[in-house]
Amino acid sequence: MDKLIIIDGNSIANRAFYALPLLSNSNGLHTNAVYGFTTMLLKLIEEEKPTHFLVAFDAGKITFRHKEYTEYKGGRAKTPPELSEQFPLIKELLQAFQIPQFELTGYEADDIIGTLTKTADELGEKVLLVSGDKDMLQLASEHVTVAITRKGISEVELYNPEAIKEKYGLTPKQIIDLKGLMGDTSDNIPGIPGVGEKTALKMLHEFGTVEEVLANAGSLKGKMKEKVEEHAQDAIMSKELATIFREVPMETGWSSFRYAGYDGQALSGMFRKLEFKSLLEKMDFTSGVETEDERILVSLDIEVVTAEHVNELLISLGDSAPIHVEVVGENPHHSEIAGISFYIEESEKCFYLSFELLMSEAGAPVRDWLSDASKKKQLLDQHRAELALAWQGVQLRGVDFDVLLAAYLLDPTESNLTLSGLASKYGLPSMKADEEIFGKGAKFRLPELPALSDHLCRKVYTTARAVPVLREDLEKGEMNRLFYELELPLAGVLAEIEMRGIKVDAADLKALGEELASKLDTIMTRIYKLAGTEFNINSPKQLGEILFEKLGLPASKKTKTGYSTDAEVLERLAPYNEVVGEILNYRQLAKLQSTYVEGLLKEVRAETGKVHTYYRQTIAATGRLSSQFPNLQNIPIRLEEGRKIRKVFVPSEPGWYILAADYSQIELRVLAHISQDSNLKEAFLQNMDIHTKTAMDVFGVAEDAVDSNMRRQAKAVNFGIVYGISDYGLSQNLDITRKEAATFIEQYFAVFQGVRKYMDDIVKDARKDGYVTTLLQRRRYLPEITASNFNLRSFAERTAMNTPIQGTAADIIKLAMVQMAERLKQDGLRSRMLLQVHDELVFEVPEDELETMKRIVPEVMAAALKLDVPLRADVDYGLTWYDAK
Repeated sequence: MDKLIIIDGNSIANRAFYALPLLSNSNGLHTNAVYGFTTMLLKLIEEEKPTHFLVAFDAGKITFRHKEYTEYKGGRAKTPPELSEQFPLIKELLQAFQIPQFELTGYEADDIIGTLTKTADELGEKVLLVSGDKDMLQLASEHVTVAITRKGISEVELYNPEAIKEKYGLTPKQIIDLKGLMGDTSDNIPGIPGVGEKTALKMLHEFGTVEEVLANAGSLKGKMKEKVEEHAQDAIMSKELATIFREVPMETGWSSFRYAGYDGQALSGMFRKLEFKSLLEKMDFTSGVETEDERILVSLDIEVVTAEHVNELLISLGDSAPIHVEVVGENPHHSEIAGISFYIEESEKCFYLSFELLMSEAGAPVRDWLSDASKKKQLLDQHRAELALAWQGVQLRGVDFDVLLAAYLLDPTESNLTLSGLASKYGLPSMKADEEIFGKGAKFRLPELPALSDHLCRKVYTTARAVPVLREDLEKGEMNRLFYELELPLAGVLAEIEMRGIKVDAADLKALGEELASKLDTIMTRIYKLAGTEFNINSPKQLGEILFEKLGLPASKKTKTGYSTDAEVLERLAPYNEVVGEILNYRQLAKLQSTYVEGLLKEVRAETGKVHTYYRQTIAATGRLSSQFPNLQNIPIRLEEGRKIRKVFVPSEPGWYILAADYSQIELRVLAHISQDSNLKEAFLQNMDIHTKTAMDVFGVAEDAVDSNMRRQAKAVNFGIVYGISDYGLSQNLDITRKEAATFIEQYFAVFQGVRKYMDDIVKDARKDGYVTTLLQRRRYLPEITASNFNLRSFAERTAMNTPIQGTAADIIKLAMVQMAERLKQDGLRSRMLLQVHDELVFEVPEDELETMKRIVPEVMAAALKLDVPLRADVDYGLTWYDAK
């Protein structure tokens, strides 16, 4: 028998959005609803193994019900833009899953679902209907099971007619009578005032239907009799509104919903775009997929270099050549080099050189050529190559073009930033992806020499063909300065910083781990005492049994997977019992222990005693750097225990200091310059506290009347404006109503009219040009800015507003890094740059250079880019990174 799964698309998207914290990818695209929707789809596919699948959506706000009752759904709050912008992504995701979707103008998803379930009943086909709306219970039947989500979307309750009878004492059809009597505030269905679920159920158990309740109103007593008689028509209309229409004119047949599985390539691409890294790692998109390769690969003249022919290679290379260094492994600090390939344009010949030969005595002339800055090289990825070679004692100098960097600048939202992907995008010679040659994950293997040399030569050949194309596009896009003066030199600066690393006091880190372990033991003992028994705190099953069965805390009905004990559930339960707060504290400290103590200890390199992070230069659409192996930009500093982790980062030389310089409110200063808002500029020119100034202007009070709450609200709106915050987002940040948040934003724009004008103008410019730029001409294309879809267009508009601000701030800190590296060399200083963390630069400094560095670091940072308001960097120092803040 077939099994059709139908998902109520709007309902599940809403549930997922409010169940998960606001998540976004590096492009600023909110993804929490999409992530929740994705996990539900994967779970349903795995557990239910459907033969047919459909997701139904509302086609628009106006339906036939509005003609009958103009106030239908009139009480609903406007959908937050953070959710609206995710609907197009969910629909794109469904295409990758190859799951059919359907909507029809004038009808709600409920009506489409009602029509399909009626068809299923007629055909005798099995249906699982997934929704967050209990109205759907009216559709339950012998063939249709309704799954209603609980606790967001992580759990569902299954309803067939027997389960509805057990819970409500009603048949599925009587659910509409229940709604007719009690109404539904979420849909603005009136019902009978004063009749709640309990009263409505009592009436229906006695009389059966709304009509019979009204016919027997005379037998009711007191005010209830008056209310029923007075609102009889409301009850009839409410029942009609709650009745799902099951005769939608649908031309699609049952066979249209057949589900054959997802498109692995499309889905993995979608996951990369959304940055669902955990799902990418969890799923194997390559296993069992065999496709016939119809690509025509160009014929190459390849020579595998031997020791006797190294000189021939050098003569051919001359003063400039495209090269490719094949770095094997995700982390270039712990990678192997599979070989190097070179392409000679004049002879149209490729050379392959093994790593063993490169490192041998015979390979010395090639090593010298690589380290000679006068010999110009063009690479796919300078940064990775330079790092991997440096760990082998080989310098890479003289790089004058980086294909990945150029492609990233030309389109920072490109999700397939690989050579094979770029070849396809730019119409370059076709080539196979690395995964096809090497395999992926546990299946990764280096092929034998003929296949290896062929693939590496194809990579350098494609690199050579990409260089002139990308050079021309950079010129057209006016990004030469950004590329040649900022991003390209920065790649070398980053490699130097990463090779240098930052010293970790492993003994102190272990001591911190022991301190955390001791605190965890103390908290564990308290938890056991409060719970009255010992159990595994890390086991959701055991924890759920303790909280909800032994301690009797309020919980929804237990499902087959047990009780949910996620952070949202625990925070809701915290006021009920002291043990919940202790469990939350335990989890926070346990994460610090595992991720930042044990995790950092694993990353300390034995031969250096340091951690060597890796900065990704081509990830964030805003231009920001991203740190990994380990991520030193995400060390938590809100908890004192988290801040203490910075204590283990120390100078690598005795008698030296850690010095940290942090830009002060750089994005707001950039906003003041770009918007030319007089009030905002005045605050920075007068060196006022910007949040106090905003509070004064918005609340209309003197400086001494600004209290801490006013400043907190002003700070939230100041930073929120930079990120295009909505009334919903601000209400969540400040724990106020959406109406209050909207009023606050209106007051802000009434004062800072230049900011409002900038935001209006930049959206107009983006609509005209199709992109926005930073002050250094970093470009971000916004094709959705003219989309007819409101949600896509709204997201693009907010991106247009904040990209010039965030992107310029990213450019400034990068400029400061390049200029600071040059200044250190120019002045012959021994001080070293160690880290970039958001708007902060970290150095290690000898004592005799401390005063000099305290002067020149903020000087260089302030002068990185001239604005109409001063840039300012605050400097501090100490014996550890913790002391320098």
